[in-house]
Amino acid sequence: MEKTPEEINPLTMPGVHSSFLKFFKGRSEPGGLKILDVGAGEGALTQRLQALGYHMQACDLFPDHFKIPGLTCDKVDVTSSFPYPDNSFDRVIAVEVTEHILDHETFFSEIHRILKPGGKLYVSTPNILSMKSRIRFLFRGFPFAFNPLEMHNYNGMQHIASLSLDQYNYLAIKHGFGQAEYDIDREQRTSRCLHILYLPLMFITQLIRGYSTIHMQKKLLLGRLLFMVFHKQ
Repeated sequence: MEKTPEEINPLTMPGVHSSFLKFFKGRSEPGGLKILDVGAGEGALTQRLQALGYHMQACDLFPDHFKIPGLTCDKVDVTSSFPYPDNSFDRVIAVEVTEHILDHETFFSEIHRILKPGGKLYVSTPNILSMKSRIRFLFRGFPFAFNPLEMHNYNGMQHIASLSLDQYNYLAIKHGFGQAEYDIDREQRTSRCLHILYLPLMFITQLIRGYSTIHMQKKLLLGRLLFMVFHKQ
């Protein structure tokens, strides 16, 4: 039985889509734009953006999961060529997608190709730079939202790529975007408690050769998820 719109739930942590929409609306024109929702899932975010007046198109590795009446979802492997012409979209959004893939080169290259000149790519991903994530990595060897991998599970659902803001900027610039404008969804309580370690860590890191402050900004130290927007140059 097909779900009704009110039964369509986001396949993310609670509150992510609301926070992401606030980030998106603060950095994009209201309505009228053509947007591709990459990794749309059941279509919860697609539906909310459509209600705001945007012209939506969706794609996913598992398009049969998509449940929005009147819209189709194309089958797309984001590590391969996208089935869209050059300069097709004003915006592309990828919420909780990039941590599931290894070939970010193809991902950024293809999205740059299908975006119109001046278009924007919006990405959300777990923030591996938070204090909670850094301590977790120190003691467990895995950052926030990442766990030991199932070695023979290739269904695309595991978190397999933990990239930092610096690495995302590197990939983006290499493929024709500017550096990210970024924000967080919310502060983690655990990271706020661990923030007491900030000054000792700063003292230690300043003794390390090649020290940089790029990953020591407060938002990155406290945020749960990282929201980024890249402008096509």
